[in-house]
Amino acid sequence: MLTLLPLPAFALSLCRTSCNNIPINYPFGVDDGCGAPQYRRMLNCSTNLLFLTPSGTYKVQGIDYNKKTLTIYDPSMSTCSILQPHHDFVMSDIQSIIIPPAPDTVFALLNCSIDSPVLNHYKSLCFNFSGHSCDELYGSCTSFRLFHLLSNNTPPCCFTGYDTVRYMSMNILDCTHYTTVYDTDALHGVAPLDWIYGIKLSYSVPDTGCDRCGRSGGTCGFDVETKGMVCICSSTTNATRECGAGSITSGRDTQRAFAVLQASFVLALGAAFYVIL
Repeated sequence: MLTLLPLPAFALSLCRTSCNNIPINYPFGVDDGCGAPQYRRMLNCSTNLLFLTPSGTYKVQGIDYNKKTLTIYDPSMSTCSILQPHHDFVMSDIQSIIIPPAPDTVFALLNCSIDSPVLNHYKSLCFNFSGHSCDELYGSCTSFRLFHLLSNNTPPCCFTGYDTVRYMSMNILDCTHYTTVYDTDALHGVAPLDWIYGIKLSYSVPDTGCDRCGRSGGTCGFDVETKGMVCICSSTTNATRECGAGSITSGRDTQRAFAVLQASFVLALGAAFYVIL
């Protein structure tokens, strides 16, 4: 007698919803075709969630979906406790537009030459940062105190915004190092040792009707070829706006469904022979 055993249920998760305990929601995605196409390949999930830019890879510390901010940390950046080799922070043109550093992120340019453009023609780019000064920074931080010792005075520094380092490299700025801090409004009277080091990015969310897709049980994504929005309803079905009525199966999903069907057939056949034996 031929008896077919029940087949295991197939579940193919197309879009991961977290990485190292950090939720991954629209407009972001760590799998191709998930999230908004504007943010394609900006995040990578390995051991940690990483933000990718032309200048390097930065660990994501958290994403606040209510405030639409993403905080990153550069392990190669100088801080109050460690001095790192000189390097630039560079974002792509599209990143600079849709997910730039937030206004309350400050870049502190350190150990600048007296010929630095931000101390001369572009000195208006430097501003007062919550009442803090170069003297305080060089005096409070073990790593930055070296600049003071080497020059026997207080080397110039500049507190500035992202646009300054976006358009002028550290070589052009003629400053040897930089560090970044965020949530600057909360740092009045706070010593540099207790500053929040890192970069807070402020992102925008494309208005593509994703809420409608989510309410129908789908996940917002996009066609990797056309970049058009799709509502991912299952491992085999996509829809244009919402799951349910009007769902369509793409050619790519049809191939995936066929592969699952083949696997089901092979398992069923194997199970049948197992029972016969």
